[in-house]
Amino acid sequence: MHVQLTHAIYYAEVHLVFCSVVWLAAWALTSLPGPSATTKHWIWAATALNFVLPVGAVVDALFASHISWATPLGVAGVLGVIISDNSALAASLAAVWLVGALAMLTRLWARILRERLNNEPVAEALHPEPRFKADGIDVKFDEIGRGPAVTGLFRSRISLPLGIDRVLSERELKSVLLHELTHARRRDNLIRLLYEASLCALWFHPLVWLAGSRLALYRELSCDESVIREGHGEELVSALAKLARSDEASLLRATASSFLGLRLSRLTSAPPSKPRFLANALLSACFAVALAAGILATIAHTACCFVAQV
Repeated sequence: MHVQLTHAIYYAEVHLVFCSVVWLAAWALTSLPGPSATTKHWIWAATALNFVLPVGAVVDALFASHISWATPLGVAGVLGVIISDNSALAASLAAVWLVGALAMLTRLWARILRERLNNEPVAEALHPEPRFKADGIDVKFDEIGRGPAVTGLFRSRISLPLGIDRVLSERELKSVLLHELTHARRRDNLIRLLYEASLCALWFHPLVWLAGSRLALYRELSCDESVIREGHGEELVSALAKLARSDEASLLRATASSFLGLRLSRLTSAPPSKPRFLANALLSACFAVALAAGILATIAHTACCFVAQV
């Protein structure tokens, strides 16, 4: 048990070290101008997922006996032995992690419950909700929930605040709807839930928190890009400006308003005159190399532990 605990701690350390290196690569690559926000969104989604998917452990478990070139990472190994040898320290660290994980789970459950209560139809007979479909996705005007918003994980629905059609013009409303349709088609609620679930386990790692912030930012910017491609960028700018006014602020979702300044800056900048296929391909390739290097580096320093156990 002592040896297994040492190996588990050691693997977790090495895995998180090289996941952090991949995070730094993602930060540097997505800071480059040129590639699309959509490509950057998927890079941050992969970066966040990399923290909780120990791909290297699967490779180690299956092929460790064939990886003769693996060498231990000295500092991480020493720390694992120190923690394993000190039962009080190991128990204290486990207790701190458990308290943090439970607190994060409670936070996540409260958020899900609050959104579910806000999105439940109340007294539909008294307040009928007009509905229609956009690109096969249900759209409703909701008197209670804040919006515009997308609800549901697998069967997404779009909720628009009642009265928004009186504030926005038809083209402005269409631009808002195009933005929300991108969220719905891409299953952004599911991606967000997977990220928040991983945060419950890795609440102690600051880069995991920052990955969530970058993911949320590019989630909004990439949806704005879809509106620009449809030729409604100016209308979305106008719609956001109207919804951000103090007397209409209740019609703008808080998560969207938090990036309002940057979104407006991107929307009002001149769109690129040429397709960015090459820039997107190069960015994706560079990140794929960084991700593969991180996984291989983890394997190079952990396979020896799996060999020692068999």
